[in-house]
Amino acid sequence: MPTSHDPAAPYEIPAHPSADDPRVTLEEQLGVFEPVPPYPPRTEREAEFYTLGDGEMFINMGPQHPSTHGVLRLVLKLNGEQVVDLDPVLGYLHRGVEKLCENADFHQAICYMDPLEYVSSLFCEWPAVMAFEKLLDVQVPRRAEYIRVLSTELNRIASHALFMGWMALDLGGLTPILYSFIERDEIVEMLAALTGQRMLFNYFRVGGVNGDLNHEFMSRLGDWMSRATDQIEANLTLLNENEIFVRRMRGLGIFDRETALRMCWSGPNLRATGVPFDVRRAHPYSIYPELDFDIPTRNEGDCLARYLLRLDEVKQSLRIIDQCLHQMPDGPVMAKVPRLLRARPGRAFAAVEGPRGLYGVHAISDGTDQPFRMRIHDPSFVHLQALPLLLPGCLVADCMAVMASLDPIMGGIDK
Repeated sequence: MPTSHDPAAPYEIPAHPSADDPRVTLEEQLGVFEPVPPYPPRTEREAEFYTLGDGEMFINMGPQHPSTHGVLRLVLKLNGEQVVDLDPVLGYLHRGVEKLCENADFHQAICYMDPLEYVSSLFCEWPAVMAFEKLLDVQVPRRAEYIRVLSTELNRIASHALFMGWMALDLGGLTPILYSFIERDEIVEMLAALTGQRMLFNYFRVGGVNGDLNHEFMSRLGDWMSRATDQIEANLTLLNENEIFVRRMRGLGIFDRETALRMCWSGPNLRATGVPFDVRRAHPYSIYPELDFDIPTRNEGDCLARYLLRLDEVKQSLRIIDQCLHQMPDGPVMAKVPRLLRARPGRAFAAVEGPRGLYGVHAISDGTDQPFRMRIHDPSFVHLQALPLLLPGCLVADCMAVMASLDPIMGGIDK
């Protein structure tokens, strides 16, 4: 029998056949890969969704799809190019962050929060630190509160800058994401000068922050603030004056305020429906009551409104940063707390206004040096449940625009 190196040898199907090989029959060699679960329907909703009507078909979008902003899998039910229904499938990250925090002490739990919303990790640390401070009766110095607000508003601008680039990239535009990363890199470089890291900052501490403002941070911040407004406006011209982008976004993915409230939306997605809810005003925390800023809203509730609202928020964040720099007092940046923290038995909830909405932490203490229970409220998870209401009736190409307008981060969803 000729060897496998002989060109005259007959073709043998390898032990692990490839679906790209035209000589491999999929049905016989590889099996049929369907998006239908390999078990009977467990709920009425599942039975309804996985029953095809005339002319309908299933298609998998993800979990490796770049426009799902992470390892999110969408099972779309299509009739031609039109979406009839969809099922978001979660759980591909297998994080288990809440359980990790319950097996760490109050100091160590902070670092587990950073990888959740990894493009705005300071907002993940803040509610955990605030909840622990309530349990421990720790009073944060005023200078530390100003530094927290200053650094998080910078982080908010960096997050929204990436959102604008992702929004355009999901619709086929490459240039805006390059401009967005230029803006984002400037901000994370100055935050790296303050915190020591460019992405997962691990900067907040129970009782304050890990280090005062330094010369490099202030130098970078002053240089950036001197041209931030003009630079951001120039970047936005790429999209705001692009007829294709605006016409594709306007009137797409409309969500009314009553449904948004019923689905527990928050953040820019809720304010784009006309509801002026902002945790910084509704449930004031830190030094936000001392600062002057507006809560922008829009009434259209479509993808364009959600995009434009984030632009308005960037301008308000610049106002807040300017006030922090002028009003920041002198003093310590860290309260005197012991290395081993033992909170009294009890429970505490703290929430902040993150770039995607209300980010909260509910912590329970049993008197030891570890959280007995810790639960995280992530806004992206809440917003994702609205996709079956937003996407039916849209085209497949419009799924990307609607998904991008919600700005989900899968790190927090699969927590």
